Amino acid sequence: MSRSGRLSSLMGDLDAVIIANGTEPFLDSTFWYLTEQMSGSFEGSIAMVHKDGTLDVIVSQLEEEIARSGTGELHVYKTGQEYKDILTELLKDCKKVGVNSGSIPYSAIRMLRKVREDLEFEDASGIVSETVNVKDGKEVACIRKACEITSKVANELPSMISEGVSEKEVASEMDIRMRRYGGTGNAFDTIAAFGKYSAEPHHMPCDYRLKKGDTALFDFGAKYDRYCADLTRTIFLDNPGDTMRRVYEIVLKAQQAGIDTIRPGVNAEAVDAAAREVIDSTEFKGRFIHSFGHGIGMDVHQEIHVSPRSKHVLKEGNIISAEPGIYVPGVGGVRIEDTILVTKDGCERLTSFDHSFTISR
Repeated sequence: MSRSGRLSSLMGDLDAVIIANGTEPFLDSTFWYLTEQMSGSFEGSIAMVHKDGTLDVIVSQLEEEIARSGTGELHVYKTGQEYKDILTELLKDCKKVGVNSGSIPYSAIRMLRKVREDLEFEDASGIVSETVNVKDGKEVACIRKACEITSKVANELPSMISEGVSEKEVASEMDIRMRRYGGTGNAFDTIAAFGKYSAEPHHMPCDYRLKKGDTALFDFGAKYDRYCADLTRTIFLDNPGDTMRRVYEIVLKAQQAGIDTIRPGVNAEAVDAAAREVIDSTEFKGRFIHSFGHGIGMDVHQEIHVSPRSKHVLKEGNIISAEPGIYVPGVGGVRIEDTILVTKDGCERLTSFDHSFTISR
């Protein structure tokens, strides 16, 4: 079944689902998912999925040649009036349309209202997420390649750190290597966090310079043909002491406990609980301050929540992160993360790096 066909099968009483782009950065990755475009900016473009599974794609003349390489019935406009005319024709039989409420810009809603004042809108973000969360073979291949690139850099991290190097310097080198090895972009801004800053889960690289005994935490991912990888590796410069060694061993055990739980039909809450039980049975109870993981696709955070309150039931083809952590303010933190594919009988780790306690000297 086509991607638009999968979405249409979930539409219920909707006549269509409209995915509308604004201007950068208000762009919806679902547009590229449906059209299978690998390039182009497509600002102001629309992908419209109808109840019968057909796909109409509206683009400006600027994107015409690129758009011809994708899927869907193409409609090209040169002027604002032509844009309105195309929308008027495509919406003539529609009464209720779904929109991806978390991504559609207000300017697009205003435009649709001008074309059809009587149009009824409904939030379709749930069925959009349900569609994109199950990856097809082409998507898995792209994410697998992104993970291969990211893993190669992860395994080179011990050689990148030395006493006196700054977080910014290492993060920059990581970004360069991801591109050199074939990445087409970053899944997100690379995190390099040394010493006490490793206790901040979303720390941005600063001028702090690595010292002996410091924890060095790296959270990063390459993109390959728009698809993301997500990986965190924690290593140490010289001996960090018994506390951080124990933290590392506990986090590694917690990650494996969560991964061992992953398979189709399992509630994502149970995956988080398996890892959290390991950590909370130790003196570091309460120091695991985020969820075990999240969905990954064209966006590095997709709507699968592997958390204590999750209602998601895992399906074959889901791709999620596995990233427990322990954070000790003022001392340091450890997070270990892999990108995981849910398979027919269990799961597969798509990222690969040395998970053992690693000291760089």
